[in-house]
Amino acid sequence: MQNNGKNKTKTPARQNEVKNKNNVNKIIGAILIAAVILFLVITNLPKKESTDKEFMFRKDGELTFIDSSSNSVKAKIDIQIADNDFDRELGLMFRKSMEENQGMLFIFPADTIQNFWMRNTFIPLDMIYINSKNDIVTIRHADKTLSDQTYSSTAPAMYVIEVNLDFTNKYKIKVGDKISWKRTGQN
Repeated sequence: MQNNGKNKTKTPARQNEVKNKNNVNKIIGAILIAAVILFLVITNLPKKESTDKEFMFRKDGELTFIDSSSNSVKAKIDIQIADNDFDRELGLMFRKSMEENQGMLFIFPADTIQNFWMRNTFIPLDMIYINSKNDIVTIRHADKTLSDQTYSSTAPAMYVIEVNLDFTNKYKIKVGDKISWKRTGQN
C-alpha cells in the first residue's frame, strides 16, 4: 500500500487539540449561561427606591409644644404616628435624616415606664416622654447612634416623641411643659 501523506488516524496531539477545543467551548457555554442567570436575578431584584420609601417621613399629624407657665407655643412639628406594635418597633430605624420640624409620636395603650434604644438608628435624637395628661415627664438626649443603650422614662408615660438631637434645648422645652396633637393624615 502506498501512503500518500494523509494519515487517516488521529495522532495524540490532534486528539488533545480537539479535547481542548471542546473544553473551551464548554467553559464559554457555562460562562454565558451563568451570565444570563445573573442578569435575570439582578433585573428581578426589588428596586432600591422602593425600600427607601419604607423609611421616609409620612405626615400623620401635627404636634405643638406648650410652655407650662405661660401657656404659649414653644414649637410645632409634623409627626409620623407609631401606634401599633410594628410601627413602634421600627420607629426611626434605618433612616439617614429627619427635618427639624418633623418627629415621630409613639402611642402606647397606657402610662408605663418606657424604655427606648438606638438600635439601627442613624439619627441622634431627643426622646421626650409624656404622660396621658400630656405633661412632659422625662427628656433624654440619645446621642449614641446604632447602640443598644437604653433610655428610660423617669415616670410612667403613654407617649414618646422622637425629634432631632438638641431640639429640646433649641426650643427650651423642659419637663413640666405640655403637648397637644392631632391626626391629619390617612393613618
